[in-house]
Amino acid sequence: MKQPSGLLRRFGAILYDALLVIALWFLATIPFIAIRGGEAVEPEAPAYQVMLLAVVYAFLVGFWCRRGSTLGMLAWGLRVENEDGSLPSIAQGSIRFCVAPISLLPLGLGYFWQLWDDQRQSWHDKFSKTRLMYYPKEKQ
Repeated sequence: MKQPSGLLRRFGAILYDALLVIALWFLATIPFIAIRGGEAVEPEAPAYQVMLLAVVYAFLVGFWCRRGSTLGMLAWGLRVENEDGSLPSIAQGSIRFCVAPISLLPLGLGYFWQLWDDQRQSWHDKFSKTRLMYYPKEKQ
């Protein structure tokens, strides 16, 4: 039986996905190094910064809107969905992507908000009109 996700489960999935994104950044950096003839990439270069952001956006929004879960979320039994259980739209995923970092700014208040919210939603859940649900594995 599905239920709203708990905060620790949410943070576990974030940590798992962060490791995956870092690996993707390494791979996406290879062409930049090749173009520079093997020299280090300037981290503040605008094209490089845009690429890093695009990788995170494509990973998160792509998985949320096509499968409902990133790889980290799958490992923790989590799924982003609408109230009716359908997958979020690209617009909803984009809003979620933009508001999630804002949720971290005031000492993570946007994430901790779910502890007081009757629907257990964080700020980016509310703004994107989505929810993060936990699907426990069936015991056999």
